Amino acid sequence: MRKSGKNNDKGKETNKAVTRNPSPSSMKGCPKDGVVVSSIKHDYHMVNDVPIYKHYTKDLPYNRYLKERARKLRKARNLSEVLFWMQVHKGKFWEIDFDRQRIIGNYIVDFYIKSLSLIIEIDGSSHIGKEVYDAKRQAYLESFGLKFYRIEDARVKNDLYSVMEELEEFIIHEYATPRPSDTPLLEGNNT
Repeated sequence: MRKSGKNNDKGKETNKAVTRNPSPSSMKGCPKDGVVVSSIKHDYHMVNDVPIYKHYTKDLPYNRYLKERARKLRKARNLSEVLFWMQVHKGKFWEIDFDRQRIIGNYIVDFYIKSLSLIIEIDGSSHIGKEVYDAKRQAYLESFGLKFYRIEDARVKNDLYSVMEELEEFIIHEYATPRPSDTPLLEGNNT
């Protein structure tokens, strides 16, 4: 804001915003008020100065009958999931968007990163004795091209800093190189 001259009513200086109307020819293609918002969408995230290439899996199956169950799981406030969530929600983890209690097919996963097609599961006491079920569930979800990252419940509660570092390393290792299907064709390269 710039100060304008004296106010005629009281003889005091006031702060008033000075707006300039750009010429109509310079406004072509611009949104309202001439403000240009960048619409460039990157095909990668940056993690520790390393580009992490996005890998979306489209058209995942969704069982709408599980919606209420997923909502209840979010409200249940499992301690390790809440601690992890506090580290990753609202883009706190390298501005990557995480979903909590995401429905995929007939299953609800603890966390899901849509831009990486990555499922993060926190394995606690509820998984003991369910190894066969978990293996079948994981194989089904991996059949869609999704990747899994498993974290032990006790580690989240006792060593969260290391857990987050290891997740970061896993993401860099798995996603720092573009996948062949994500790589654009270059001129003269038909493969």
